[in-house]
Amino acid sequence: MNGRDLVRAVRAVGLVGAVQGLRAVRSSWRRKRADAAGLRRRGPERARVPGPVTGAEPAPGGGVVRFTRSRLRITVTVTGAVFWGWDGAEPEPSYALAGSCPQPDPRAVLEPDKDGGWRVVAERVTVVVSRHGAVSVCTPGGVVLRRDLPPRWWEPADGGEARWVQRSEVAADARFFGLGGRASGPRLRGGAYRLWNTDPGGSFGPGDDPLSLTMPVQMVVADAGTHLVFHDNSWDGTVTLAEGEEGAGSGHDRAGTCEVRMEGGPLRCWVMVGAPARVLLAWASLTGAPALPPAWALGYQHARWGFGGEREVRRIVAGYRERGLPLDAVHLDIDHLDAFQVFTVDRETYPGLPRLAEDLREDGVRLVSIVDPAVKAEAGNAVYDAGASADAFVKDAAGTPVRGVVWPGESVYPDFTDRAVRTWWGGLYEERLAQGFSGFWHDMNEPASFAAFGDPTLPRSARHSLEGRGGDHREAHNVYGLCMARAGYEGLRELRPQERPFLFSRAGWAGLQRYGGTWSGDVATGWPGLRASLSLVLGLGLCGVPYSGPDVGGFDGDPSPELYLRWLQLGAYLPLFRTHAALRAGRREPWEFGEEALGHARVALVERRRLLPYFVTLAHLARRTGAPYVRPVWWGAPEDRVLRDCEDAFLLGDSLLVAPVLEPGADRRAVRLPRGRWYDTESGRAHDGPGQVLVDAPLSRVPVFARAGAVIPVRGEDGELCLEVWAPAQGRTGGGVVVPDVGDGWQEPDVQRYTTRWSGGGVVVERQDEGGPAEPAYPVRVRGL
Repeated sequence: MNGRDLVRAVRAVGLVGAVQGLRAVRSSWRRKRADAAGLRRRGPERARVPGPVTGAEPAPGGGVVRFTRSRLRITVTVTGAVFWGWDGAEPEPSYALAGSCPQPDPRAVLEPDKDGGWRVVAERVTVVVSRHGAVSVCTPGGVVLRRDLPPRWWEPADGGEARWVQRSEVAADARFFGLGGRASGPRLRGGAYRLWNTDPGGSFGPGDDPLSLTMPVQMVVADAGTHLVFHDNSWDGTVTLAEGEEGAGSGHDRAGTCEVRMEGGPLRCWVMVGAPARVLLAWASLTGAPALPPAWALGYQHARWGFGGEREVRRIVAGYRERGLPLDAVHLDIDHLDAFQVFTVDRETYPGLPRLAEDLREDGVRLVSIVDPAVKAEAGNAVYDAGASADAFVKDAAGTPVRGVVWPGESVYPDFTDRAVRTWWGGLYEERLAQGFSGFWHDMNEPASFAAFGDPTLPRSARHSLEGRGGDHREAHNVYGLCMARAGYEGLRELRPQERPFLFSRAGWAGLQRYGGTWSGDVATGWPGLRASLSLVLGLGLCGVPYSGPDVGGFDGDPSPELYLRWLQLGAYLPLFRTHAALRAGRREPWEFGEEALGHARVALVERRRLLPYFVTLAHLARRTGAPYVRPVWWGAPEDRVLRDCEDAFLLGDSLLVAPVLEPGADRRAVRLPRGRWYDTESGRAHDGPGQVLVDAPLSRVPVFARAGAVIPVRGEDGELCLEVWAPAQGRTGGGVVVPDVGDGWQEPDVQRYTTRWSGGGVVVERQDEGGPAEPAYPVRVRGL
C-alpha cells in the first residue's frame, strides 16, 4: 500500500466505520425484536417416521409407495435422473429447476420387491424401497450406491413447519465433493457443513464455513460408481459427513455416512447416477445450461476497492499497455458510487464515466460495475422512491419494509422472489449500460446486513412473495442471490438483446449457472487462501457452476512477490481470472512487485491470452454438456482411488493438466498423472501415467502437462486461431474439439472435431466433417515429436 492508498483508506474507514458500527448495533436489536414478534415460538413436538408399508400405486416413471404415516413418490425421468419426495412433495415449484420438470421415463416400472418392499426398475438405475421406508439407489447390476435410511420428522404440536433429518450410507471407499463453495475442499472430510449463505464478515480461509454460496448438492465418488444427490430444499440446514473405513473393526467395512438436517421445508431429492460427465449432463438438463460469458470475460480482469477516481483507472490501464501486459477488463467497486448508493455515480471522482468507458473500450478493455441489492432508505433517492411506489421491498410481519445496514447506511431490500420486482430491478441496469459498463458483479447479496451480534442478514421473520405462495426469510434466504442474478440477467437480455450478458454473483443457489458465475468472495491473503481458491473453483464446478475464480492475490493484506506470482499463475488457468484487493490492502498491479516478478507475471498473462480460444471452446462445451472447465484429476477415472485423493492439481478441459505451486519456497513438486501419456509443455518431455513424477517448478512458471494426441485451439503470434497438437503415443490416436469465437451475440458456432494419428512416420491431423475427413481449418503446429 502506498501513501495515496493509505490516506484514501483512512478517510473512508474513519468516517464510515464509527457511524456504521452504531447502526449495526441498532439493526441487530431490531432484527432480534422482529423475530421475537414475527416467528412462532417452537413448542412441544411430535416425532414421526414413515411406519410400515401399506401398499403402492404405479404411475408414469415409477409410482407412490404408501406407509402408515407417510407416502413416498418416486419418478425416474427420461434423462435418467431419479426424483423422490415424501409427504406429497412434488418436483415443483422449485427455484433450482429450469423450466418444467423432465418427463417420466415410460420404461421405468414399479414392482414388488422381497421382504414386502417395492422397487422401481429403469435402464440405468434401480431404486429399492424397504418396507419401513429405506431407499436404496442401485446400479442395474444391483450394486448399492446410496442407501437412505427411513427419515424422521419433528412436527410442532400446534402446527407449523416440521424439522426433518435424513441419514444416508455410502460405500466405505466413497469420497464426498460439492455442497457449493467450500474453502476446505475440494474433497469434503468428515464434519458438519451448514447450508446457509453467509457473509463471513471479513477475509476467510480454509477453516471458515459457511461462506456466501452454499448448495445441498453433493457428488459422491466410489469404486462402484459416481452419483450426484440434490436435496431440493432452500431452508437452513446442516450436512454432517463421515468418511467410511475399509476393514474397520473385525475386518468389516464401515460405511461412509451423510446426515442432512433441515429446519423446515419439503423432504425431496434428486439423484443422478453414472460417470461424472454423464451426471453433470443430467444435472444441467435439470437445472439449466450454464450461461455463456462473452469472450472478453474469459481474459484477464483487474479490480480494486478504492481506485480513487477516473485518473487512477486511466493510469493503471496505461501501465498495462506500456508494459505489454494483456488486460481485458477493469472492475469498479463501491467507491465509484455516490455515497455507496446502487445505480449512481460519484461525479467528483468519475466526472466522465461514459467517456472513460468508451476510451478503454477502444483499447480493448471493458468496464465492469459492482451492484449491491440494498437500497438506501431515503426519500429523494430515485431507486428507493421507485421501489417504494412499486411496493418492491421485503417487509416484516407487520407489513413494514425491513431495514438493514449496509454500505449506504439504513437500507431496504428488494424482494427478488417476486416476478414484478425482478422485472423492475432488471430495468434499472439501463442506467449502468448508459454509463458504459459491459458487465456486472453482484455483491453483498446473501443478503448481508452489518450486525454487531447474531446473524448478519435479514430477520428470519421477514416476509417474501416466493412467486405468490408467500413465506418468510427462512425459505427465501438461500435463493435471494439466485433470484437477484435472474433479475439482472433477464433485465440485461431485454435491454441489450443482441449481446450475451456478463454477470457473476457472490451468493447463489442451485441453478445459478443459468445466469452467470461466481467468485470466491473475500479470500484471505496467504498460502492457505491460495489453496482455498482452488478448492472453491473445483467444488463449484462439481455443483454445476463452471465459471468461477478467486480474488488473485487475496482480498486483504500484502502478498509477497512469490505468493502473488503463484496466485497469478494459478488464476491464469481458472475460468474467472481477476485480481482484486480491499481498500487497505497492498497493490495488485504486476509492476508493483519488482522487475523479476513483472517478467514472470507477463509470462502468465501472455499464456492466458494465448489460451483464450481454448477457454472459448470450454465455455461452449460447458453450455452444451454441463462439464466444468476446471475438473478434478479423477474426472476420467473416478475408480482410481489415488486420484480421488489428489487435491493439488486439476484438469483444464480434457487436454491440459495444471499443477499449481501452493507452498512457499517450492521450486519442484510431485505431480500425480492419470493414465495415458502426458507431455511437459515446457520441456516437451513425455511421461506415462498412471503414476507420479517429480518436475521442476521455478518461480517463472507452474508445471502444465498436455495429453498425448490433444488438439488445443490457441492464439497464434499473429493473433489468429491455430491448432496446437500434441503427438499421440505410437500406435494410438487422439483428437479434440474446437468451437470458434463468433462474437458476443447469440449465434451458434459450429463444433469442429479433429482427430490425430500416426501415418508414414508423421502425425496426421484431420477435421471430421459430415462428408468425411478434411484438411484442418486452421494452421497446425505439432509438438511432442
